[in-house]
Amino acid sequence: MPYALEFADEFGDGRLDRTRWLPYYLPHWSSRRRAAARYAIRDGCLRLQIEADQAPWCPELDGDTRVSSLQTGLFAGPVGSRTGQHRFHADAVVREAQENVRLYTLQYGRVEIRCRAVADPNAMVAFWLIGYEDEPHRSGEICVCEIFGRDIGPGEARVGMGIHPFGDPRLREDFERVPLPIDATDFHDYCAEWEPGQSRFFVDGQLLRSVDQAPDYPLQLMLGIYAFRDGPRPRDFVVDWVRGYRSIETPAD
Repeated sequence: MPYALEFADEFGDGRLDRTRWLPYYLPHWSSRRRAAARYAIRDGCLRLQIEADQAPWCPELDGDTRVSSLQTGLFAGPVGSRTGQHRFHADAVVREAQENVRLYTLQYGRVEIRCRAVADPNAMVAFWLIGYEDEPHRSGEICVCEIFGRDIGPGEARVGMGIHPFGDPRLREDFERVPLPIDATDFHDYCAEWEPGQSRFFVDGQLLRSVDQAPDYPLQLMLGIYAFRDGPRPRDFVVDWVRGYRSIETPAD
């Protein structure tokens, strides 16, 4: 299927492009202060960081988890509401009012990233897409790559990829940690393509999974590093570039 490039960030100018990225992780369930990303941009790469003085992003519901994450949209209801993107816990309610924005969303197409994972067994890195969720059922996820440090070994790694339905009753769980003969702490290219009724997942240009389902609504990009307990500091998730392509046969959302 032909694609047209419509989103490309190569992090070449030394600062985060705030017209593309929000530097917070689901701040409606916590706060912008607690959910703020730690990052640096140098040598043409984004470095999402977990630092020594970084506090958990939502300790009441997610324990000691620390996150530095970027996203390309945000939707949430009023304070006290249960309405909001990626409601990760049954007790989550909106704690801080947010401005609803759509910087970049895509309905059918291709997304890709070139990045280096982190070998720390207490950390995980991920590039994924979630529904903008302006309607409750539009909540499915396409996970392009999810790599736990504990799944990285000498010359091999297990890379998670697939579909999570969350609140979308039309999707089913179809996710796999695929073993690959790669050093995931080196740069590799991870990619997902989706069209009506099908999603495909690639690493370094090789098709690894094909799934006979796909969300049929706009998705936003999510990019982050997670630390689940203390470990070596700092921890950097290094990203060379991120790209998004719209299917030429599909109108822009």
